[in-house]
Amino acid sequence: MSFSRRFFLMGATGLGLSACGGSFTREAGILADEGGFGNPTMHNHLVQTGRISLAEIMTRRFHDEVPSMVNFDFGSAALTQEARSILGVQADWMKQFPELRYTIYGHTDAVGSDASNNRLGLRRAQAVRRHLVSLGVPHRSILAVVTRGESQPLIVTEGREPANRRTVTEISGVMRRAHDTMNGDYARVIHREYIASATEPHDAPG
Repeated sequence: MSFSRRFFLMGATGLGLSACGGSFTREAGILADEGGFGNPTMHNHLVQTGRISLAEIMTRRFHDEVPSMVNFDFGSAALTQEARSILGVQADWMKQFPELRYTIYGHTDAVGSDASNNRLGLRRAQAVRRHLVSLGVPHRSILAVVTRGESQPLIVTEGREPANRRTVTEISGVMRRAHDTMNGDYARVIHREYIASATEPHDAPG
Protein backbone atom coordinates (compact mmCIF):
# COMPACT_ATOMS: atom_id res chain seq x y z
CA MET A 1 0.00 0.00 0.00
CA SER A 2 1.41 3.40 -0.93
CA PHE A 3 2.21 6.05 1.66
CA SER A 4 -0.47 8.36 0.25
CA ARG A 5 -3.17 5.65 0.52
CA ARG A 6 -2.16 4.85 4.11
CA PHE A 7 -2.32 8.53 4.97
CA PHE A 8 -5.79 8.82 3.40
CA LEU A 9 -7.18 5.85 5.39
CA MET A 10 -5.72 7.09 8.65
CA GLY A 11 -7.11 10.55 8.03
CA ALA A 12 -10.58 9.18 7.26
CA THR A 13 -10.54 7.10 10.44
CA GLY A 14 -9.54 10.12 12.47
CA LEU A 15 -12.34 12.18 10.98
CA GLY A 16 -14.85 9.45 11.81
CA LEU A 17 -13.73 9.29 15.42
CA SER A 18 -13.78 13.06 15.65
CA ALA A 19 -17.33 13.16 14.33
CA CYS A 20 -18.46 10.60 16.92
CA GLY A 21 -16.73 12.58 19.64
CA GLY A 22 -18.90 15.55 18.82
CA SER A 23 -22.04 13.62 19.83
CA PHE A 24 -20.88 11.40 22.71
CA THR A 25 -18.33 12.05 25.42
CA ARG A 26 -18.51 8.67 27.19
CA GLU A 27 -19.04 5.00 26.44
CA ALA A 28 -22.40 3.33 26.91
CA GLY A 29 -22.31 1.49 30.19
CA ILE A 30 -19.44 3.43 31.68
CA LEU A 31 -21.48 4.32 34.78
CA ALA A 32 -22.79 0.77 35.24
CA ASP A 33 -19.42 -0.90 34.72
CA GLU A 34 -18.06 -0.47 38.26
CA GLY A 35 -14.56 -1.30 37.02
CA GLY A 36 -15.37 -4.44 35.04
CA PHE A 37 -18.49 -5.11 33.03
CA GLY A 38 -18.15 -8.82 33.79
CA ASN A 39 -19.31 -8.16 37.35
CA PRO A 40 -23.02 -7.75 36.46
CA THR A 41 -22.90 -11.02 34.49
CA MET A 42 -21.27 -12.81 37.40
CA HIS A 43 -23.78 -11.38 39.88
CA ASN A 44 -26.72 -12.35 37.69
CA HIS A 45 -25.38 -15.91 37.47
CA LEU A 46 -25.06 -16.05 41.26
CA VAL A 47 -28.66 -14.85 41.63
CA GLN A 48 -30.00 -17.44 39.19
CA THR A 49 -28.06 -20.30 40.81
CA GLY A 50 -29.27 -19.32 44.28
CA ARG A 51 -25.81 -18.58 45.64
CA ILE A 52 -26.68 -14.95 46.37
CA SER A 53 -29.88 -12.91 46.35
CA LEU A 54 -30.59 -9.77 44.39
CA ALA A 55 -31.35 -8.06 47.71
CA GLU A 56 -27.83 -8.92 48.93
CA ILE A 57 -26.18 -7.50 45.81
CA MET A 58 -28.25 -4.33 45.88
CA THR A 59 -27.72 -3.91 49.64
CA ARG A 60 -23.97 -3.78 48.99
CA ARG A 61 -24.50 -1.22 46.25
CA PHE A 62 -26.86 0.84 48.42
CA HIS A 63 -24.31 1.12 51.23
CA ASP A 64 -21.49 1.86 48.77
CA GLU A 65 -23.40 4.55 46.88
CA VAL A 66 -25.83 6.11 49.37
CA PRO A 67 -25.62 7.37 52.99
CA SER A 68 -28.15 5.13 54.75
CA MET A 69 -28.31 7.00 58.07
CA VAL A 70 -29.62 10.39 59.18
CA ASN A 71 -29.28 11.98 62.61
CA PHE A 72 -31.63 14.01 64.82
CA ASP A 73 -31.45 16.68 67.49
CA PHE A 74 -31.93 15.60 71.10
CA GLY A 75 -35.52 14.60 71.86
CA SER A 76 -36.66 15.52 68.35
CA ALA A 77 -38.13 13.72 65.35
CA ALA A 78 -37.87 16.83 63.14
CA LEU A 79 -35.67 16.48 60.07
CA THR A 80 -32.66 18.78 59.98
CA GLN A 81 -31.49 20.37 56.73
CA GLU A 82 -28.63 17.86 56.60
CA ALA A 83 -31.08 14.99 57.07
CA ARG A 84 -33.26 16.28 54.23
CA SER A 85 -30.23 16.49 51.98
CA ILE A 86 -29.25 12.88 52.74
CA LEU A 87 -32.82 11.68 52.22
CA GLY A 88 -32.83 13.40 48.84
CA VAL A 89 -29.89 11.20 47.83
CA GLN A 90 -31.65 8.13 49.23
CA ALA A 91 -34.85 8.94 47.35
CA ASP A 92 -33.06 9.43 44.02
CA TRP A 93 -31.40 6.02 44.41
CA MET A 94 -34.57 4.25 45.57
CA LYS A 95 -36.63 5.54 42.63
CA GLN A 96 -34.16 3.96 40.20
CA PHE A 97 -34.91 0.47 41.54
CA PRO A 98 -38.69 -0.14 41.84
CA GLU A 99 -37.98 -3.86 42.37
CA LEU A 100 -36.63 -3.23 45.86
CA ARG A 101 -38.38 -2.87 49.21
CA TYR A 102 -37.05 -1.04 52.28
CA THR A 103 -37.40 -0.90 56.06
CA ILE A 104 -36.60 2.20 58.11
CA TYR A 105 -35.30 1.72 61.66
CA GLY A 106 -35.56 4.49 64.25
CA HIS A 107 -33.04 4.78 67.12
CA THR A 108 -32.45 7.01 70.14
CA ASP A 109 -29.75 7.59 72.72
CA ALA A 110 -30.10 6.22 76.26
CA VAL A 111 -31.49 9.36 77.91
CA GLY A 112 -35.11 8.79 78.96
CA SER A 113 -37.28 5.74 79.63
CA ASP A 114 -37.47 2.72 77.36
CA ALA A 115 -41.09 3.48 76.54
CA SER A 116 -40.50 7.12 75.60
CA ASN A 117 -37.45 6.21 73.53
CA ASN A 118 -39.38 3.53 71.66
CA ARG A 119 -42.03 6.11 70.80
CA LEU A 120 -39.38 8.62 69.73
CA GLY A 121 -37.61 6.05 67.56
CA LEU A 122 -40.89 5.28 65.82
CA ARG A 123 -41.65 8.97 65.21
CA ARG A 124 -38.21 9.40 63.65
CA ALA A 125 -38.71 6.45 61.32
CA GLN A 126 -42.16 7.73 60.36
CA ALA A 127 -40.76 11.21 59.63
CA VAL A 128 -38.17 9.70 57.29
CA ARG A 129 -40.80 7.61 55.52
CA ARG A 130 -43.07 10.61 55.01
CA HIS A 131 -40.23 12.66 53.56
CA LEU A 132 -39.09 9.91 51.18
CA VAL A 133 -42.66 9.49 49.93
CA SER A 134 -42.95 13.26 49.46
CA LEU A 135 -39.86 13.04 47.23
CA GLY A 136 -41.51 10.49 44.98
CA VAL A 137 -40.64 7.13 46.53
CA PRO A 138 -43.78 4.95 46.19
CA HIS A 139 -45.58 4.03 49.44
CA ARG A 140 -45.31 0.35 48.55
CA SER A 141 -41.51 0.56 48.35
CA ILE A 142 -41.25 1.04 52.14
CA LEU A 143 -42.49 -2.15 53.78
CA ALA A 144 -42.15 -1.08 57.39
CA VAL A 145 -40.96 1.47 59.91
CA VAL A 146 -39.49 -0.10 63.04
CA THR A 147 -38.40 1.41 66.35
CA ARG A 148 -35.27 0.15 68.07
CA GLY A 149 -35.40 2.82 70.76
CA GLU A 150 -32.16 2.87 72.72
CA SER A 151 -31.48 -0.87 72.29
CA GLN A 152 -28.89 -0.70 69.48
CA PRO A 153 -26.53 2.21 70.12
CA LEU A 154 -23.59 2.93 67.84
CA ILE A 155 -21.73 4.33 70.85
CA VAL A 156 -22.46 2.78 74.24
CA THR A 157 -23.07 5.57 76.74
CA GLU A 158 -25.76 6.57 79.21
CA GLY A 159 -25.48 10.24 78.23
CA ARG A 160 -26.57 12.25 75.23
CA GLU A 161 -24.95 10.89 72.08
CA PRO A 162 -25.75 12.44 68.67
CA ALA A 163 -24.52 9.36 66.76
CA ASN A 164 -27.19 7.21 68.45
CA ARG A 165 -30.06 9.57 67.56
CA ARG A 166 -30.60 8.25 64.04
CA THR A 167 -32.61 6.35 61.51
CA VAL A 168 -31.17 3.69 59.22
CA THR A 169 -32.67 2.77 55.86
CA GLU A 170 -32.12 -0.84 54.81
CA ILE A 171 -33.10 -2.95 51.80
CA SER A 172 -35.43 -5.61 53.15
CA GLY A 173 -36.37 -7.55 50.04
CA VAL A 174 -37.41 -7.68 46.40
CA MET A 175 -40.92 -7.48 44.99
CA ARG A 176 -41.97 -10.82 43.53
CA ARG A 177 -44.90 -11.56 41.27
CA ALA A 178 -46.53 -14.96 40.84
CA HIS A 179 -46.39 -14.76 37.04
CA ASP A 180 -42.75 -13.71 36.95
CA THR A 181 -39.91 -15.94 38.10
CA MET A 182 -37.62 -12.88 38.06
CA ASN A 183 -35.09 -14.56 35.76
CA GLY A 184 -32.32 -12.12 34.88
CA ASP A 185 -32.95 -9.91 37.95
CA TYR A 186 -29.59 -8.21 38.08
CA ALA A 187 -29.17 -8.27 34.30
CA ARG A 188 -32.33 -6.16 33.96
CA VAL A 189 -31.08 -3.66 36.53
CA ILE A 190 -27.72 -3.30 34.79
CA HIS A 191 -29.28 -3.12 31.31
CA ARG A 192 -31.47 -0.23 32.48
CA GLU A 193 -28.42 1.60 33.86
CA TYR A 194 -26.39 0.78 30.74
CA ILE A 195 -28.94 2.42 28.46
CA ALA A 196 -29.30 5.45 30.75
CA SER A 197 -25.54 5.93 30.90
CA ALA A 198 -25.34 6.43 27.12
CA THR A 199 -27.69 9.41 27.25
CA GLU A 200 -25.76 12.60 26.74
CA PRO A 201 -26.54 15.10 29.54
CA HIS A 202 -27.74 18.50 28.35
CA ASP A 203 -25.96 21.58 29.58
CA ALA A 204 -28.11 23.67 31.87
CA PRO A 205 -28.77 27.24 30.74
CA GLY A 206 -26.29 29.76 32.13
